Amino acid sequence: MRTPPADRIPVIVGIGEITDRPGEISDGLEPLALLVEALKRAEADSGAALLGGIDSLDVVNFLSWRYHDPEKLLSSRLGIHPKHAYYGPVGGESPIRYLHEAAQRIARGECNVAAVCGAEAQSTATRAERAGITLPWTPFAHDVEEPKRGAAFQKPMAVRLGVFRPVSVYPFYETAASAHWGQTPREAMAESGALWSAYSQAATENPNAWIKRCFTPEKITTPSRDNRLIAWPYTKLMVANPTVNMGAALLLTSLAHARAVGIAEHKLAYVVGGASAEEPRDYLERDQFVESHAQNAVLEAVTDLAGGSAAAFDAIELYSCFPCVPKMARRTLRLGANIAPTVTGGLTFFGAPLNTYMTHAACAMVHKLRDGVSLGLLYGQGGFVTKHHALVLSRHARSEPLAQETSVQSEADRRRGPVPAFVTEATGQATVESFTAIYGRDNVVEHGVVMLRTSDHSRALARVPAHDRATFAHLLDMDRSPVGSSGDIVKALDGMLEWQVG
Repeated sequence: MRTPPADRIPVIVGIGEITDRPGEISDGLEPLALLVEALKRAEADSGAALLGGIDSLDVVNFLSWRYHDPEKLLSSRLGIHPKHAYYGPVGGESPIRYLHEAAQRIARGECNVAAVCGAEAQSTATRAERAGITLPWTPFAHDVEEPKRGAAFQKPMAVRLGVFRPVSVYPFYETAASAHWGQTPREAMAESGALWSAYSQAATENPNAWIKRCFTPEKITTPSRDNRLIAWPYTKLMVANPTVNMGAALLLTSLAHARAVGIAEHKLAYVVGGASAEEPRDYLERDQFVESHAQNAVLEAVTDLAGGSAAAFDAIELYSCFPCVPKMARRTLRLGANIAPTVTGGLTFFGAPLNTYMTHAACAMVHKLRDGVSLGLLYGQGGFVTKHHALVLSRHARSEPLAQETSVQSEADRRRGPVPAFVTEATGQATVESFTAIYGRDNVVEHGVVMLRTSDHSRALARVPAHDRATFAHLLDMDRSPVGSSGDIVKALDGMLEWQVG
């Protein structure tokens, strides 16, 4: 296969990040200002005047502040008029998708300079709200519809039981998958602690991280006043931390243009290719919770780009909103428990600027490539193990042109098994498919939620009231998983299904 011409080879040439820690609340930068600064830093990093030539602009969705047409506002602040200006939907995988799509546009000859950027200022916004301070920012666009997420895609029963937020849905995967792997809850917790400790260590080495402190596995997994349980088995130190102020940007162009404007060769990161797939938005419409077919198909596809073995990746970033995600990913990649799972620091410790963490991860990966790493994997995920996108970056050019087809959805769908019917009425015995428990701020359980398979193989959600000590003792036994155990469904006075251990 002939090497593509240099004007069709996409390369990342500039990266810029900003972490804003204002002394006075009113001095905090709004997301648009963070984007401008990140883009200026990316241009300075490239060593070439690129911002004025941006003809492709992708802006990661904001959640800390709402704007009218932020992609247009940003273009106006930069004085540019890109042919492609896009402000996308919610999704933690979106920065990787935008990078991939920008690279494809360059490979098709549709644009010359592309920018992908994202920012959040949740820390300042939260502090201002609590203090009753009006921020001197672009006025909040109250008439702009809030992006759909969480409850918008879930069944009413899931919302009623409180299992419609990421922190209460991911535990279903955590519990089901660890049981499937033959782990006791204690062993699963130990793996999570060790993994998250590795993320925290990486954060200490990242100058842009929000929390620069290495935590021991025991500190991460042990509930305390400062590390409260949120939803079993996750403590505060095991979940994403969105209360940060951060911005990041990447600039891409063709190899030919990079050379024409004098960008140093050692700064170039080549986009090799990637893959994408999704699970059903309603998590109760999935066939099981021990793995994600979409995740598997995506990671296997990018492993093929690396020659068929994930060991070929010198550096990886496994999305880390909750432990189950990288735990499942490393198994699909056939990598051991001692792998370095991040180049960034993770969504707990580096920080989780909501949808745009992977923009920072891409910057961190480019740093690694410049430092001598040959091949890097960026894996992003959004929703409730819903949307998956992975991208391979290389220090060296490849002879193959960048593929335009990214979806491996058909392969993910092919692997999907029969989906059990979801019911809200059931009686008799039922077995545990998975479960979680919701905690208050005092580390005291508020109620449990059990995902069940009924006698006719339907799926149901049932509550476990806080006073049912026997059932909770069974569910929270650290030496024996409750998955597959049987108990009785009863109807409570308020009409909700409840489950009791048999």
